[in-house]
Amino acid sequence: MSRTRQDVDASAPAAAGVVDNGDMGMVASRARAYAPQLFWLLHIGGWAAYFLLGFSTGLAHDKPMGYWKLPLAQAISGLVATLGLRYWLRSLWHLPPAALVAAIVVGVLAASAVMGVVFVAVLIDWCGEMCRPSSTLGYIGHMVNCVYVVLAWVGGYVGIKYYRQLQLQTEAALAARATAHQAQLKMLRYQLNPHFLFNTLNAISTLVLDGDRRTANRMVQGLSSFLRHSLENDPMQRVTLKQELDALNLYLGIEKLRFADRLRLHYEIAPDCYRALLPSLLLQPLIENAIKYAVARQVEGGTLEIQAIRDAQMLQILVRDDGPGISASNGTGSGSGVGLANTRERLTVLYGDRQTFQVRERAPHGAEILIRIPFEAAAPAAGGEPLPGVMA
Repeated sequence: MSRTRQDVDASAPAAAGVVDNGDMGMVASRARAYAPQLFWLLHIGGWAAYFLLGFSTGLAHDKPMGYWKLPLAQAISGLVATLGLRYWLRSLWHLPPAALVAAIVVGVLAASAVMGVVFVAVLIDWCGEMCRPSSTLGYIGHMVNCVYVVLAWVGGYVGIKYYRQLQLQTEAALAARATAHQAQLKMLRYQLNPHFLFNTLNAISTLVLDGDRRTANRMVQGLSSFLRHSLENDPMQRVTLKQELDALNLYLGIEKLRFADRLRLHYEIAPDCYRALLPSLLLQPLIENAIKYAVARQVEGGTLEIQAIRDAQMLQILVRDDGPGISASNGTGSGSGVGLANTRERLTVLYGDRQTFQVRERAPHGAEILIRIPFEAAAPAAGGEPLPGVMA
């Protein structure tokens, strides 16, 4: 594999986790449940305000107290007419824009005609025949006077309806995006086992062919424990650094059988980092990659170092080896591999631009991987938390 220096400060959404589909569905359900209540509140409140405005305007123009019948009749007829207009629009909402606009025009004219006729009827009842319009044009004039308020109602109704549709589409898009991120994380997480399994089974096969059945049997038992641990852990859940190191020791137990004294390990873990949360099996592919390029290819083997410290609000993890380095060995070495690309992508999906993943040279030789993620600690266990049994 070709090796290049890779310094990645990746960016993506879904920092520190993924949006839960159940929560998203609950938000959408609540929005749909509140929609009828919102409509009736705005509908009745709007027409009540229209009545008060008409009545107060009449009083301001020295109308008698009995004038309240006219704005009240107009408000009630408007409330009923626009309620019918609402169901009319709902039944035709699926139409293309041009047809929907035509339907809105027809509905506005019909509702305005109802309001105009009711207003004229109440006006005649209030002040007698002298108030009856003298021609059809007079009736049309009363109807036209109602068009603006019906148009205002339609504008508010259509605007709110489109806004709610946009909200629901946005929520659906976020839910789909969250589902895609979850699927991606699971895919990345489950890629690790087949990759590791191939290398381990190949080593077991070599031991069997060499006649070292006892070591092969111990390696099979170690592989069984590691895979059982891997399958029992949900890839969407985070674990503490202590749990991660315990899982890593299951893997390293297998590799120690392969390399014996050629594989040397060194840990430097700050005490307050053991409860830090991180994605499960984050370190295993990095260690596997280092063993492949920095230990297996050297006769004398190599030393792997894992360091974890807290830097302000960040958890900083360093994985080092003393192998040939990134640019050595004709462009191949411990800075490349499926595990690094997989880890980088997992961190990008989980933490976005709040994480750092860097692969760099060490002096005088070797490679170093730096991981920085937000520091989040799990609640302490009852009775204290023992330190993990790391291998020295």
